[in-house]
Amino acid sequence: MVDIPGTALSADDRRRLRHPQVGGVILFSRNYESPQQMATLIAEMHALREPRLLVAVDQEGGRVQRFRDGFTRLPPVGELGRLHDRDPHRAQALATQTGWLMASELRAIGVDLSFAPVLDIDRELCPVIGDRAFHREPEVVARLAQAYQKGMLAAGMQAVGKHFPGHGGVNVDSHLALPTDTRALVDLQMDDMLPFARMVHQGLAGIMAAHVIYSAADARPAGFSRFWLQDQLRGELGFQGAIFSDDLSMAAADCAGDFPSRARAALTAGCDMVLVCNRCDAADQVLEQLGDYSDPAGRARLARLHGRNAVDWAALHATDDWQRAVAAVSAYDEARLLDMDM
Repeated sequence: MVDIPGTALSADDRRRLRHPQVGGVILFSRNYESPQQMATLIAEMHALREPRLLVAVDQEGGRVQRFRDGFTRLPPVGELGRLHDRDPHRAQALATQTGWLMASELRAIGVDLSFAPVLDIDRELCPVIGDRAFHREPEVVARLAQAYQKGMLAAGMQAVGKHFPGHGGVNVDSHLALPTDTRALVDLQMDDMLPFARMVHQGLAGIMAAHVIYSAADARPAGFSRFWLQDQLRGELGFQGAIFSDDLSMAAADCAGDFPSRARAALTAGCDMVLVCNRCDAADQVLEQLGDYSDPAGRARLARLHGRNAVDWAALHATDDWQRAVAAVSAYDEARLLDMDM
């Protein structure tokens, strides 16, 4: 999965996206001007290949919402966790509405998937997680994530949980350095991994691995580790969906060597798709070196992630469901802002 630098496709972008080893595109805020511009751009991407490329984005809400102007502002999902402490039933209902709203708006412009929900636990320790996580308690994370996935599925989008086996136990941002979590495997299994286990049993279609070393279990970061991806995720949890690497351009991935070495290590460990973002030159290096790579089973798992049942942008905004969801999400966001002002 690669990215593009601008708001329209260049000749170089088209060349890269037509490469047989490219299976998807991830979009960022720099690619976005308006819903209409993005819908046109995605339609051009989809027209380049058959079967068409997967088009993805990080549209979690809060700090991580790539498309803003014209889209509903989504609060961080940590607000749902705080609401759950007061009213669990309402929090779960709102989680379903939020997942549906996020996915419906993306599907209306052609996006196949958002890398969501975050299944990490908010230990008030990790600066890159924080309120991107639903809650501190793993069972609450699992309940809210299941409700959120229910909404996404109703909108025609599969869920991709992240960051396996859990990024909340370290105080280092893996974008900037390689974190190490020293907890015992049994502690991870009983706590951080529980939301992943629950979601796997609910049919989760995709998981993204963490660029974190869990030193009591394996010396390699999870995204490069057969122990984590094969023994634990596929074996112990019985996960049958697609496994994504986190971005191989992150500083935490430097430990695996140059970009082609990182890609091969992640694929050998068990990833079905690797992400190379913000480095078109590195993406070209990976494509050149992995020209002979083939994994039919991985391609089949990824095919499940194509979006379905899209309603066009204007028709979506005319529906009662969309209007109710916007009102509900806006109400709990306004309540959050009011609490912050008090």
